Amino acid sequence: MRNRVIATGAATLVMALGLSACGGDGGEGGGEGGGKTIKVVAADYGDKASNASKIFWDRVAKDFEAANSGYQVDVQVINWNDIDKTVKNMIQTGNEPDILQTGGYADKVADDLLYKVDDVMSPKTKANIVPAFAKAGEVKGAAYGIPWVSSSRVLFYNKKALATAGVDKPPTTWAEVAAAAKKIKDKKAADTPYALPLGPEEAQGETMMWEMGNGGGYTDASGKYTINSAANVETFKWLQENLVKPGLTYPNPASTDRKTAFADFAAGKVGMMNGHPSVIQMAQESKVEYGVTTIPGKDGPLANTLGVADWTMAFKDGGAEKEAVKKFLDFTYTKKNLVSFAEMYNFMPVTTDAVAEMQANPKHASLKPFFEALPTAKFYPVNDTAWDVISAEIKKTGGKAVSEDPKTALDALQKKAEDAAAAAK
Repeated sequence: MRNRVIATGAATLVMALGLSACGGDGGEGGGEGGGKTIKVVAADYGDKASNASKIFWDRVAKDFEAANSGYQVDVQVINWNDIDKTVKNMIQTGNEPDILQTGGYADKVADDLLYKVDDVMSPKTKANIVPAFAKAGEVKGAAYGIPWVSSSRVLFYNKKALATAGVDKPPTTWAEVAAAAKKIKDKKAADTPYALPLGPEEAQGETMMWEMGNGGGYTDASGKYTINSAANVETFKWLQENLVKPGLTYPNPASTDRKTAFADFAAGKVGMMNGHPSVIQMAQESKVEYGVTTIPGKDGPLANTLGVADWTMAFKDGGAEKEAVKKFLDFTYTKKNLVSFAEMYNFMPVTTDAVAEMQANPKHASLKPFFEALPTAKFYPVNDTAWDVISAEIKKTGGKAVSEDPKTALDALQKKAEDAAAAAK
């Protein structure tokens, strides 16, 4: 199902949270390697030692080994900036992990590297995944990607910074963003009036949010890549002229990562920025008074925000037997483990029982705006087999669109997207 941008309606998600889809039969045991040591590679969502993702994975591995005599789990956790490159090298050298948890899966489907979900997950576990997210893990009708966590995006603002700058209410349009940022700068209410992270960590996310605000995006309704559309070029010209050149954001957004922006916001150094739920926890720990609102667009708040799901997948040529992989995935995708991981970073889980538990818990009331935004969110074209290649290019060079000529930068990305899409056919 090429280049499909996934959007879920409110009714769809309500049904998804209340109903279970039927999964197929699991595959037979005995994979290529036939071993009982399961190699897991996962992305690190933490921003400090105390919330490093290795803490979670080490606990899951220990618990699994205790419950499954004879099995061992070898865990490697890699930061977001390096995981794509590291996994690519693993594949090229024939050292694939058994299980990978990262941001995308479809490029591995194109290379025939992955098991189908039915082969490595029991029907009961698969049926517990929110159907809207499970559908996003399909390529040409077959599921290969297993959703891991989800989030939506909102605008965060520092209440004290806006008040000091004399901004009465959070912005709803781009013009209001620029005006508020200028007031913050003039009053020295924050070091960085608006944080614009277009560095390699998640340039594809910040880019898409701004493009959506001008009616643009990565693809058109037919699924064709439109990275260098007139609307997208106009978006980056606006950012360059209204935020970058006036000094209302970081001096070099192209080399500024999301984790820097989030940490600066939690330190009270940022006036406004787009963010996901983990920022709440960071701001609360630092006692920064914050507010959240719908992301501003060119002429008004976004009707659809960005929704993101990260993914787990199983490699056919890993060293572990298929049955070992299935045992570990079924163990990992229990309510206890998924709620535990989601709570570490204030994300939203992707299984019906974990979602229900977190929504019913008053301590997660701060997630309400994110749960409300998710039903109408738009997602990356994650089930396009060329998307991971294109996303990697946006991470590497997308930030040039605010430091160089926007059209030239986006034309270069468009060419790479077209080449990648052609190669993936």
